[in-house]
Amino acid sequence: MSQRYDAIIIGAGHNGLTTAARLAKTGMRVLALERRETIGGALVTEEIHPGFKVDAACHQAGALHPGVISDLEQALGVAPEIVRCDPAVFAPQIDGRHLLLWRDPAATAESIAALSRSDAENAKPFVELATKAAGLLEAAYDQTPPDLLSVGASDLWSLVRLGGRARRLGKRDMMEVGRLLTMTVTELLDEWFENDLLKGTLGATGISGMFQGPMAAGTAYMLLHNRVGMDSGALRSTYRVHGGIGVLSRALGDLAQSCGAEIRTSAPVVRVTIRNGRATGVVLENGDEITADRVISNADPRHTFLSLVDPVELTPRFVRQVRNIKYRGACAKVNLALDTLPSFTSGEAAHLGGVVSISPSLAYLERAYDDAKYGDISQEPYLEAVIPSISDPSLAPHGKHVMSILVQYAPYHLKRGAWDQSTKDQLAEHAIKTLAQYAPNLEQIILERQVLSPRDLETDFGLTEGNIYHGEMTLDQLFFMRPVPGWARYRTPIENLYLCGAGTHPGGGVTGRPGYNAAREILKDVKRR
Repeated sequence: MSQRYDAIIIGAGHNGLTTAARLAKTGMRVLALERRETIGGALVTEEIHPGFKVDAACHQAGALHPGVISDLEQALGVAPEIVRCDPAVFAPQIDGRHLLLWRDPAATAESIAALSRSDAENAKPFVELATKAAGLLEAAYDQTPPDLLSVGASDLWSLVRLGGRARRLGKRDMMEVGRLLTMTVTELLDEWFENDLLKGTLGATGISGMFQGPMAAGTAYMLLHNRVGMDSGALRSTYRVHGGIGVLSRALGDLAQSCGAEIRTSAPVVRVTIRNGRATGVVLENGDEITADRVISNADPRHTFLSLVDPVELTPRFVRQVRNIKYRGACAKVNLALDTLPSFTSGEAAHLGGVVSISPSLAYLERAYDDAKYGDISQEPYLEAVIPSISDPSLAPHGKHVMSILVQYAPYHLKRGAWDQSTKDQLAEHAIKTLAQYAPNLEQIILERQVLSPRDLETDFGLTEGNIYHGEMTLDQLFFMRPVPGWARYRTPIENLYLCGAGTHPGGGVTGRPGYNAAREILKDVKRR
């Protein structure tokens, strides 16, 4: 019996599910296909030890697109509970001092003042400028990028609107925001602050997930990117989904199904079928062929065009552009089941509900990158650790805890050896010993650990080269150049084949924006035809 749909979504990650819901809501017959047994892509909560559940890959929520939140509330009655951690960040030092970044600017200023009074005074104007820049980015993120190779009326109008938003900043702030976007995060923070711990803690958001150090051009842009949708007035924010980030994935799945979409798991797609230059469906690993009027890939561009599409359907120039997309995964994950709460020498248990950031200075972050750029694991890595069981006891047995650690830098391409078990153990030891300098009891309270190398992130979650953004968020791979120049509008050279994942504008993060924007453009094409 033939199976035919109006649209097939390849990959039931959060962007794919967002697109599926938006399309199905209009009455289209939509099928989302997920190769894993569970939906969500990298947004999954898994048991790593009996009774211990942890966000295996992605452990922070982003600022979801308001339209996604609205859809969830209308369809399900309530959106998943997003925990706004307070304090958002605890940054310890080995000398016993620490920094706390709270949601309340006054409380943050008090913590900074213990390290530097001038930095405490500069925090407010810095946040005001950064918030203006993030607001401009958010406006750009909600638009489909213009095609600068063939500017039409709609492209010109979107540029005019964005230009109008920039002009409302005023001449001085408009010039300053434009300058910020191309700076290094080191240059930006050195202009505003003097304390190393504060600069390291803020600078970490400019290099998180990036195969770059804080002295690389464009890292200031990443700091601003990570401010989009943040709490007003806060230097940093930390969001978490109550019950684990997998709750968000399940809610998006419920949303898509409530709108009429069908979801199939354990259904890996191996090929997009193309006839006369048009996508006509997909072939599954088991040999089943499913036809559809259009195919939308939530996979990254490299996997989509170099694995799922026959290269003969694409021009050599386009294939070369796709091959040249930089991925260069920089992160690994170490997840721990703990017998009790880690005891930090410079803080209290009440400080550990948000992110624990091991980033004592910008120089520390640059040294961590120095190891990786020569193909080695960082000896003293940047660590972003969370202990979600503090605010959500359901994630671990009574009195016990789970800890999820993002470890950076862990290069996908190693100079020596491979990502075997021995190398993964070495990475875990570096991470644990580094963190144990601040929490001396850590090594003694570990009951179980899970280590995910960049290779594991690729194999288990489909993140090419372990890149958490579906392609680096460097200045040459953003806006109208994401994924490649000329094809930044969610459409592809194959008619009726679209992209909706983080490899498209506006890039990575748990926001749903790429999927939301892609659905808007697909529906425009449906209406036009």
